[in-house]
Amino acid sequence: MKRISQIPFSPFLIAVLFIGGMQFSVNGPFRDLAALGPPPIPADNQQMVDADGFPIATDPKVELGKILFYDNRLSGDASISCADCHSDEFGWTDGSDLCRGYAGTSHWRNCQTLINSAYFAKLFWDGASKSLEAQAVSAASGGVSGNGEKDMMEERLRQVPAYVERFKAVFGTKWPNLADAWRAIAAYERTLIQTETPFDRYMRGDKSALSEDEIAGMALFEGKAQCIQCHDGALLTDEKYYNLGVPENPAFAEDASRQITFRFEQYAKGVPEEIYRTTKTDLGLYYVTKRPEDMGKFRTPMLRYLLYSAPYMHNGAFYTLEEVVAFYNEGGGEDQITRNFGFGTKTDQIPALGLTQTEQRQLVAFLESTSGEEIRSERPVLPEYGSMILEEGDE
Repeated sequence: MKRISQIPFSPFLIAVLFIGGMQFSVNGPFRDLAALGPPPIPADNQQMVDADGFPIATDPKVELGKILFYDNRLSGDASISCADCHSDEFGWTDGSDLCRGYAGTSHWRNCQTLINSAYFAKLFWDGASKSLEAQAVSAASGGVSGNGEKDMMEERLRQVPAYVERFKAVFGTKWPNLADAWRAIAAYERTLIQTETPFDRYMRGDKSALSEDEIAGMALFEGKAQCIQCHDGALLTDEKYYNLGVPENPAFAEDASRQITFRFEQYAKGVPEEIYRTTKTDLGLYYVTKRPEDMGKFRTPMLRYLLYSAPYMHNGAFYTLEEVVAFYNEGGGEDQITRNFGFGTKTDQIPALGLTQTEQRQLVAFLESTSGEEIRSERPVLPEYGSMILEEGDE
């Protein structure tokens, strides 16, 4: 698809063509806003769905995955579970600006919500994982998250009689194995979705679902505020990568543990020494691609479940939606890459918008309409280890 370069750009005028639900602006194609349907289910990890295609919570695979999600035995020292960084009490995040880390480490990025992650083709801020199954492995085994060792985690599961029974019933195996554990966790995470929000009801035809301010905010979202150019479709994200000039979080520079963890992780990812030792900013997508033009770019987050998942941005720089909108209204911030390396990678898709205070309030109202009721979960009782001493006749 080619950009329509012959039309002069104006923050108050987006030239648009409509072709089969796809729109073309001066900055390229984007999809129409839409209600969210059922999530895709991978062919190699099928699970039970209802008549409309939505995953069923009572599926034995999902029930197993939920228990594993809360089990801290899937980590290095058996002290941390998936739920510790993705708690339903904090919007399925850990509630902090910068995520906690495994014992002895400190993370330098914001922990994203799990809600609706079932729809993503890319996970993590740099898109390093391409599926929930792969993400589960990275989270449990990564040095900054779970730091688990495969054989040890697997043996722990095999020493729990209830797990032996459940894995056999779900996967047909004599003993639990980690590959199936990740499949079960991913199946559970595909039930953590929200498709019933005022926004979704409005998009399905209930024109009373949104207030006047929310409707005005949606018009701004698609027009003057230009949000739709990156936050499009049913998920309100294009899953592409941009440098917005997000301001640094002081905790990143001031916390020695975060700096040590950050630089070690870059070394482990093969980043050249002259960069990982000296950079003063998170280089985002660069750590995956090693291309200078990707420095400082992060995956566009979805704009759903926002009422419960603050703080926002890759480093938790903003605690309110009002702050986020004000940031965009000013055209983003200073390019940290220019400050660090002398060349820029900041996107040109966020010029100063000129939104009035009323318009900013209306835009926030619309963003809040993409959240429904808070999703909570009852913590399961974890099964206990069995006897480690075999009785006569046992296998």
